[in-house]
Amino acid sequence: MNDILLKALYTLISLFVITNYGLLLGGTMARVRAKVQGRIGQPVWQPYIDIIKNNFKRTGIYHGVMFYLGPVFRLAGGLGTYLFIPAVYGSVVFANFSFSGDLLLVMYFIFFGQLGMALGAGQSGHPYSPLGVGRGLAQMAAFEVPFSLSIIAIAAQYQTLSITELVAAQQGGIMNWIAFTNPLAMIAAMISFLGMSMGNPFSVVIAPQEIPIGPPTEMQSSFLGMLQTNRAIFNGAKLVLFMNLYFGGAASIWVMVIKTFLIYLYTVIVGASFPRFRVDQSIRFFLGIPTLIGIAAVVLQML
Repeated sequence: MNDILLKALYTLISLFVITNYGLLLGGTMARVRAKVQGRIGQPVWQPYIDIIKNNFKRTGIYHGVMFYLGPVFRLAGGLGTYLFIPAVYGSVVFANFSFSGDLLLVMYFIFFGQLGMALGAGQSGHPYSPLGVGRGLAQMAAFEVPFSLSIIAIAAQYQTLSITELVAAQQGGIMNWIAFTNPLAMIAAMISFLGMSMGNPFSVVIAPQEIPIGPPTEMQSSFLGMLQTNRAIFNGAKLVLFMNLYFGGAASIWVMVIKTFLIYLYTVIVGASFPRFRVDQSIRFFLGIPTLIGIAAVVLQML
């Protein structure tokens, strides 16, 4: 019983750290984008203000049970993704439940939240909801292809799907990182990560250049606060996952912060440099060169 309580305490500490880190990272990157565009930008702590404000609001609008289960599924996907990843290699506190799940389980949770959110949006009654769902699921299916090929390549290379074992195999120096031992798999995955992050040039769902619709405007009160909290957790979880898979993991919390910050900065730089694709352009892009790179990574491992 003491071991269970201790593990629960470590899990809460880990979730507290990744949530706050995700919120601060989101606020920092929003300010970076503003500077690139010549604006002052929001304060770094603005995500905290938004979540507190939304959780103090109440709503009397009812769209049906599934509409409000969407944010719950989305949060479950973010929590499940993070809790089965070792945030800091060798740490007791930040090991989470990485010993209980493998890479396939984590990939399932990544897509579980998005599918749940799609089901919720479908019950909103908004005439453009099917359009948003179709866009999101089509792009998700497209970027899954090179990402899955990348996972197959590294699983064949190291003969394991355990994230902890993959991190352990990359210890001993930068040249042991999968980014250097299997660069084609890393390139395919990092291009997929741009689509997974849903930022420019792949922001085809929220599409900020168009009429602002979708979950940010249709959700209210604590449901929107739940989505904002999940955004912080989910972003942090994906950054930690890609750090573990391709960049050697992290042996300390400070190494984790530096590596994940640089990975996130990569998506911000790309988003600030390129305009948004149309949906058909985005799908063709992921099924083109990134998929070919992923296939090449798999073929090289088979040979």
